[in-house]
Amino acid sequence: MPFQPEMLAFCGKTLRVAKVAHKTCDTINKTGGRRVRDAVHLEGARCDGSAHSGCQADCNLFWKEAWLRRADAASAPRVNRSGISEAAFARTTRAPGEENSADPTWVCQTTALFEASEPLHWWDFRQYVRDLSSGNHSLPHMLRLLAFATFRMVLGIGVGYRALIAAYNRFQKLRGGKPFPQADGKVPMGQPTPHATLDLKPGEWVRVRPIEEIRATLNTSNHNRGMWFDPEMVQYCGEPFKVQMRVDRLIHEKTGKMLVMKNPCIQLEDVYCRATCTRQRMGCPRAVNTYWRENWLQRVES
Repeated sequence: MPFQPEMLAFCGKTLRVAKVAHKTCDTINKTGGRRVRDAVHLEGARCDGSAHSGCQADCNLFWKEAWLRRADAASAPRVNRSGISEAAFARTTRAPGEENSADPTWVCQTTALFEASEPLHWWDFRQYVRDLSSGNHSLPHMLRLLAFATFRMVLGIGVGYRALIAAYNRFQKLRGGKPFPQADGKVPMGQPTPHATLDLKPGEWVRVRPIEEIRATLNTSNHNRGMWFDPEMVQYCGEPFKVQMRVDRLIHEKTGKMLVMKNPCIQLEDVYCRATCTRQRMGCPRAVNTYWRENWLQRVES
Protein backbone atom coordinates (compact mmCIF):
# COMPACT_ATOMS: atom_id res chain seq x y z
CA MET A 1 0.00 0.00 0.00
CA PRO A 2 1.81 3.18 -1.12
CA PHE A 3 2.01 6.26 1.08
CA GLN A 4 1.07 9.10 -1.29
CA PRO A 5 2.48 12.64 -1.26
CA GLU A 6 -1.09 13.96 -0.77
CA MET A 7 -1.08 12.28 2.64
CA LEU A 8 1.73 14.46 3.96
CA ALA A 9 -0.74 17.31 4.55
CA PHE A 10 -2.44 15.19 7.24
CA CYS A 11 0.74 14.30 9.14
CA GLY A 12 0.60 15.51 12.74
CA LYS A 13 -3.15 16.18 12.62
CA THR A 14 -5.81 14.56 14.78
CA LEU A 15 -8.52 12.82 12.74
CA ARG A 16 -11.39 10.50 13.60
CA VAL A 17 -11.54 6.97 12.21
CA ALA A 18 -14.48 6.81 9.79
CA LYS A 19 -14.40 3.10 8.91
CA VAL A 20 -12.18 0.10 9.42
CA ALA A 21 -10.91 -0.71 5.91
CA HIS A 22 -10.78 -4.48 6.41
CA LYS A 23 -12.22 -5.05 2.93
CA THR A 24 -12.63 -3.20 -0.34
CA CYS A 25 -13.90 -3.69 -3.89
CA ASP A 26 -11.84 -4.66 -6.91
CA THR A 27 -12.41 -1.85 -9.42
CA ILE A 28 -9.36 -2.94 -11.47
CA ASN A 29 -9.95 -6.57 -12.45
CA LYS A 30 -13.61 -6.79 -11.34
CA THR A 31 -13.06 -9.96 -9.30
CA GLY A 32 -15.35 -8.90 -6.45
CA GLY A 33 -14.32 -8.26 -2.86
CA ARG A 34 -10.74 -7.92 -1.58
CA ARG A 35 -9.38 -8.24 1.97
CA VAL A 36 -7.14 -5.44 3.30
CA ARG A 37 -4.98 -5.89 6.39
CA ASP A 38 -4.53 -3.37 9.23
CA ALA A 39 -5.97 -0.27 7.53
CA VAL A 40 -8.63 2.37 8.18
CA HIS A 41 -10.32 5.29 6.43
CA LEU A 42 -10.18 8.65 8.23
CA GLU A 43 -12.85 11.35 8.20
CA GLY A 44 -12.09 14.12 5.75
CA ALA A 45 -8.88 12.48 4.52
CA ARG A 46 -9.39 12.17 0.78
CA CYS A 47 -6.82 12.55 -1.98
CA ASP A 48 -6.84 16.00 -3.61
CA GLY A 49 -4.78 14.81 -6.59
CA SER A 50 -2.19 17.56 -6.16
CA ALA A 51 0.72 15.16 -6.77
CA HIS A 52 -1.08 13.32 -9.57
CA SER A 53 -1.55 16.05 -12.19
CA GLY A 54 -4.78 17.26 -10.61
CA CYS A 55 -6.70 13.97 -10.74
CA GLN A 56 -10.23 14.71 -9.50
CA ALA A 57 -11.24 11.23 -8.34
CA ASP A 58 -11.24 12.49 -4.72
CA CYS A 59 -10.39 8.97 -3.50
CA ASN A 60 -10.87 7.86 0.07
CA LEU A 61 -7.33 7.23 1.32
CA PHE A 62 -6.23 4.03 3.04
CA TRP A 63 -4.20 4.50 6.23
CA LYS A 64 -2.16 1.59 7.50
CA GLU A 65 -2.26 1.39 11.27
CA ALA A 66 1.55 1.50 11.28
CA TRP A 67 1.24 5.13 10.08
CA LEU A 68 -1.05 6.15 12.97
CA ARG A 69 -1.09 6.45 16.73
CA ARG A 70 -4.00 6.92 19.10
CA ALA A 71 -4.71 10.56 19.89
CA ASP A 72 -4.58 9.83 23.63
CA ALA A 73 -1.08 8.32 23.42
CA ALA A 74 0.52 11.07 25.47
CA SER A 75 3.88 9.35 25.64
CA ALA A 76 4.17 8.93 21.87
CA PRO A 77 6.80 11.06 20.14
CA ARG A 78 5.81 14.07 18.07
CA VAL A 79 5.66 13.72 14.30
CA ASN A 80 8.90 14.90 12.74
CA ARG A 81 8.72 15.68 9.02
CA SER A 82 12.20 17.18 8.80
CA GLY A 83 13.60 14.02 7.22
CA ILE A 84 10.80 13.61 4.67
CA SER A 85 11.61 14.68 1.11
CA GLU A 86 8.43 15.61 -0.71
CA ALA A 87 10.39 15.50 -3.97
CA ALA A 88 11.28 11.87 -3.25
CA PHE A 89 7.63 11.07 -2.61
CA ALA A 90 6.66 12.82 -5.84
CA ARG A 91 8.92 10.51 -7.85
CA THR A 92 6.97 7.51 -6.57
CA THR A 93 3.76 8.76 -8.22
CA ARG A 94 4.98 7.65 -11.67
CA ALA A 95 5.94 4.25 -12.98
CA PRO A 96 9.70 3.54 -12.96
CA GLY A 97 11.45 5.15 -15.92
CA GLU A 98 8.57 7.55 -16.62
CA GLU A 99 9.51 10.31 -14.18
CA ASN A 100 9.94 12.84 -17.02
CA SER A 101 7.32 11.50 -19.41
CA ALA A 102 4.68 13.90 -20.76
CA ASP A 103 2.10 11.11 -20.49
CA PRO A 104 3.25 8.98 -17.55
CA THR A 105 1.68 5.90 -16.05
CA TRP A 106 0.52 7.15 -12.66
CA VAL A 107 0.89 5.14 -9.46
CA CYS A 108 -1.35 5.65 -6.44
CA GLN A 109 -3.24 3.62 -3.86
CA THR A 110 -6.07 3.01 -6.30
CA THR A 111 -3.86 1.65 -9.08
CA ALA A 112 -1.92 -0.49 -6.56
CA LEU A 113 -4.91 -1.71 -4.57
CA PHE A 114 -5.17 -5.14 -6.22
CA GLU A 115 -1.58 -5.97 -5.25
CA ALA A 116 -2.12 -4.51 -1.77
CA SER A 117 -5.11 -6.76 -1.03
CA GLU A 118 -6.16 -10.42 -1.07
CA PRO A 119 -9.18 -12.27 -2.48
CA LEU A 120 -12.31 -12.17 -0.30
CA HIS A 121 -15.24 -14.36 -1.31
CA TRP A 122 -18.73 -12.96 -0.80
CA TRP A 123 -19.72 -16.08 1.12
CA ASP A 124 -16.94 -15.66 3.69
CA PHE A 125 -19.22 -14.78 6.61
CA ARG A 126 -16.33 -13.57 8.76
CA GLN A 127 -16.32 -10.28 6.86
CA TYR A 128 -19.87 -9.52 7.99
CA VAL A 129 -18.98 -10.33 11.59
CA ARG A 130 -16.06 -7.92 11.21
CA ASP A 131 -18.44 -5.28 9.82
CA LEU A 132 -20.37 -5.51 13.09
CA SER A 133 -17.50 -5.87 15.55
CA SER A 134 -15.59 -2.95 14.01
CA GLY A 135 -18.60 -0.64 14.21
CA ASN A 136 -18.68 -0.14 10.44
CA HIS A 137 -22.34 -1.16 10.37
CA SER A 138 -25.12 -1.61 12.89
CA LEU A 139 -26.93 -4.93 13.27
CA PRO A 140 -30.21 -3.63 11.70
CA HIS A 141 -28.28 -2.29 8.71
CA MET A 142 -26.40 -5.55 8.20
CA LEU A 143 -29.63 -7.53 8.42
CA ARG A 144 -31.14 -5.33 5.70
CA LEU A 145 -28.08 -5.85 3.49
CA LEU A 146 -28.17 -9.62 3.95
CA ALA A 147 -31.95 -9.74 3.40
CA PHE A 148 -31.53 -7.92 0.09
CA ALA A 149 -28.67 -10.24 -0.90
CA THR A 150 -30.92 -13.23 -0.19
CA PHE A 151 -33.71 -11.73 -2.30
CA ARG A 152 -31.27 -11.17 -5.17
CA MET A 153 -30.15 -14.82 -4.93
CA VAL A 154 -33.79 -15.88 -5.27
CA LEU A 155 -34.04 -13.69 -8.38
CA GLY A 156 -31.00 -15.50 -9.78
CA ILE A 157 -33.04 -18.71 -9.97
CA GLY A 158 -34.89 -17.06 -12.85
CA VAL A 159 -38.41 -18.17 -11.87
CA GLY A 160 -40.95 -15.35 -11.59
CA TYR A 161 -38.25 -12.68 -11.97
CA ARG A 162 -40.52 -9.91 -13.26
CA ALA A 163 -43.29 -10.70 -10.78
CA LEU A 164 -40.86 -10.63 -7.86
CA ILE A 165 -39.39 -7.29 -8.99
CA ALA A 166 -42.88 -5.84 -9.36
CA ALA A 167 -43.83 -7.07 -5.88
CA TYR A 168 -40.63 -5.59 -4.44
CA ASN A 169 -41.34 -2.22 -6.05
CA ARG A 170 -44.94 -2.19 -4.80
CA PHE A 171 -43.77 -2.95 -1.26
CA GLN A 172 -41.12 -0.22 -1.45
CA LYS A 173 -43.66 2.30 -2.73
CA LEU A 174 -45.98 1.55 0.20
CA ARG A 175 -43.19 2.12 2.72
CA GLY A 176 -41.71 5.12 0.92
CA GLY A 177 -38.59 3.23 -0.16
CA LYS A 178 -36.61 3.15 -3.39
CA PRO A 179 -37.36 0.83 -6.33
CA PHE A 180 -35.28 -2.22 -7.10
CA PRO A 181 -31.78 -0.96 -8.03
CA GLN A 182 -31.48 -1.71 -11.71
CA ALA A 183 -30.84 0.72 -14.54
CA ASP A 184 -32.24 -1.07 -17.63
CA GLY A 185 -31.11 1.39 -20.28
CA LYS A 186 -33.47 1.88 -23.24
CA VAL A 187 -31.21 3.12 -26.07
CA PRO A 188 -30.20 0.28 -28.44
CA MET A 189 -26.49 -0.45 -28.68
CA GLY A 190 -24.82 1.44 -31.51
CA GLN A 191 -27.19 4.40 -31.29
CA PRO A 192 -26.05 7.69 -29.68
CA THR A 193 -27.26 8.41 -26.16
CA PRO A 194 -28.72 11.83 -25.28
CA HIS A 195 -26.48 14.66 -24.13
CA ALA A 196 -27.34 17.82 -22.19
CA THR A 197 -25.33 20.72 -20.77
CA LEU A 198 -26.50 22.56 -17.63
CA ASP A 199 -23.16 24.28 -16.93
CA LEU A 200 -23.53 23.43 -13.24
CA LYS A 201 -21.22 25.13 -10.75
CA PRO A 202 -20.02 24.04 -7.28
CA GLY A 203 -22.53 25.04 -4.61
CA GLU A 204 -25.60 24.84 -6.86
CA TRP A 205 -28.49 22.61 -5.86
CA VAL A 206 -29.77 19.85 -8.14
CA ARG A 207 -32.25 17.02 -7.95
CA VAL A 208 -31.38 13.62 -9.36
CA ARG A 209 -33.96 12.76 -12.00
CA PRO A 210 -36.32 9.79 -11.50
CA ILE A 211 -34.88 6.48 -12.63
CA GLU A 212 -37.46 6.24 -15.45
CA GLU A 213 -36.07 9.44 -16.99
CA ILE A 214 -32.45 8.32 -16.56
CA ARG A 215 -33.15 4.98 -18.26
CA ALA A 216 -34.07 6.89 -21.41
CA THR A 217 -30.51 8.32 -21.52
CA LEU A 218 -28.71 4.95 -21.17
CA ASN A 219 -27.92 2.29 -23.72
CA THR A 220 -28.70 -1.33 -22.96
CA SER A 221 -25.31 -1.74 -21.24
CA ASN A 222 -26.29 1.16 -18.92
CA HIS A 223 -23.78 3.68 -20.31
CA ASN A 224 -24.22 7.26 -21.43
CA ARG A 225 -21.42 8.34 -23.76
CA GLY A 226 -19.02 5.96 -22.06
CA MET A 227 -20.08 6.69 -18.46
CA TRP A 228 -21.56 3.84 -16.44
CA PHE A 229 -24.71 4.32 -14.37
CA ASP A 230 -24.15 2.05 -11.38
CA PRO A 231 -27.10 0.34 -9.64
CA GLU A 232 -25.86 1.93 -6.38
CA MET A 233 -26.87 5.29 -7.87
CA VAL A 234 -30.58 4.39 -8.08
CA GLN A 235 -31.03 5.09 -4.35
CA TYR A 236 -30.27 8.79 -4.98
CA CYS A 237 -32.95 9.25 -7.65
CA GLY A 238 -35.48 11.96 -6.82
CA GLU A 239 -33.33 13.44 -4.04
CA PRO A 240 -31.76 16.95 -3.86
CA PHE A 241 -28.00 17.43 -3.45
CA LYS A 242 -25.43 20.17 -3.71
CA VAL A 243 -22.86 20.15 -6.52
CA GLN A 244 -19.37 19.53 -5.11
CA MET A 245 -17.34 19.99 -8.29
CA ARG A 246 -17.10 19.44 -12.04
CA VAL A 247 -14.86 16.49 -12.94
CA ASP A 248 -12.91 16.25 -16.19
CA ARG A 249 -9.65 14.50 -15.17
CA LEU A 250 -9.43 11.00 -13.71
CA ILE A 251 -6.66 8.41 -13.53
CA HIS A 252 -7.72 5.12 -15.12
CA GLU A 253 -7.49 2.59 -12.29
CA LYS A 254 -6.21 -0.27 -14.47
CA THR A 255 -3.87 1.48 -16.92
CA GLY A 256 -2.70 4.34 -14.69
CA LYS A 257 -3.17 6.79 -17.57
CA MET A 258 -4.84 10.17 -17.12
CA LEU A 259 -8.24 10.39 -18.79
CA VAL A 260 -9.43 13.83 -19.90
CA MET A 261 -13.19 13.81 -20.45
CA LYS A 262 -14.73 15.38 -23.53
CA ASN A 263 -17.93 15.84 -21.54
CA PRO A 264 -17.22 16.74 -17.88
CA CYS A 265 -19.33 15.04 -15.24
CA ILE A 266 -20.58 16.18 -11.84
CA GLN A 267 -19.69 15.06 -8.34
CA LEU A 268 -22.32 15.67 -5.64
CA GLU A 269 -21.71 16.27 -1.95
CA ASP A 270 -22.07 13.19 0.29
CA VAL A 271 -23.05 11.03 -2.70
CA TYR A 272 -20.96 7.90 -3.05
CA CYS A 273 -21.23 4.14 -3.33
CA ARG A 274 -22.67 2.81 -0.06
CA ALA A 275 -22.34 -0.83 -1.16
CA THR A 276 -25.94 -1.69 -0.32
CA CYS A 277 -26.93 -3.69 -3.39
CA THR A 278 -23.97 -4.52 -5.62
CA ARG A 279 -23.12 -8.18 -5.97
CA GLN A 280 -19.98 -9.40 -4.12
CA ARG A 281 -19.20 -6.14 -2.31
CA MET A 282 -21.96 -5.73 0.28
CA GLY A 283 -20.95 -3.38 3.06
CA CYS A 284 -17.70 -2.24 1.43
CA PRO A 285 -16.45 0.78 3.43
CA ARG A 286 -14.41 2.37 0.60
CA ALA A 287 -17.04 5.04 -0.23
CA VAL A 288 -16.08 5.41 -3.89
CA ASN A 289 -17.45 8.59 -5.44
CA THR A 290 -20.16 8.42 -8.08
CA TYR A 291 -20.10 10.63 -11.17
CA TRP A 292 -23.18 12.10 -12.83
CA ARG A 293 -23.97 13.24 -16.33
CA GLU A 294 -25.74 16.59 -16.34
CA ASN A 295 -28.77 15.12 -18.11
CA TRP A 296 -29.28 12.88 -15.06
CA LEU A 297 -29.77 16.04 -12.95
CA GLN A 298 -32.03 19.09 -12.87
CA ARG A 299 -31.55 22.43 -11.16
CA VAL A 300 -33.67 23.24 -8.12
CA GLU A 301 -33.89 26.20 -5.77
CA SER A 302 -31.84 25.82 -2.58
